[in-house]
Amino acid sequence: MTRVFSEKISTRATIRPELEAAVRLAGEIRSSGVRVTLVVHEHKRLGRGIELATLAEELKASDVGLEFLAGELQGSHDPSGIVFTVLAAMSGMEREYIRDRTLEGHESARNRGKTIGGAGVTDPDMLSMALHLRDEKEMSLRDIAKRLVITTGTKKGQRPSPATVMRMLREHDEQAAALTSA
Repeated sequence: MTRVFSEKISTRATIRPELEAAVRLAGEIRSSGVRVTLVVHEHKRLGRGIELATLAEELKASDVGLEFLAGELQGSHDPSGIVFTVLAAMSGMEREYIRDRTLEGHESARNRGKTIGGAGVTDPDMLSMALHLRDEKEMSLRDIAKRLVITTGTKKGQRPSPATVMRMLREHDEQAAALTSA
């Protein structure tokens, strides 16, 4: 019997319903005497660091096998084996390394005057309308976003997100404060 569980949630998320359901079902089937192997594309999709080691212990306690189709841990594993534990810990360190390098890259780009993120969707007219709605009508960011329309680019005709409106207004306020204090 094969059962496929698919989840598009970050391994950093603490609640992963599909993973929990897969592990629960694997344990139930195994308790009836049937051999069970949890097959995952790559260990990074299952978890990293301590989360992966904790999950591996849970699988081992239920006598559920573990197999990875790709990556450094490709193949079948004893979830509580020393090699698996060391590689799980290293994958946790890898996540932190990637995060640190990404943050350093963003900081370096900002220092060189580069913009981080996607193409800008705001323009002076949108800013003017957002300021009017915020100051004169005292509307929430969500309500302001519902009144604005993106006029250029691939998102032309769509509405900006409340986060985009907040960022646009915050940048305006910061620039105005800098000019006032200068």
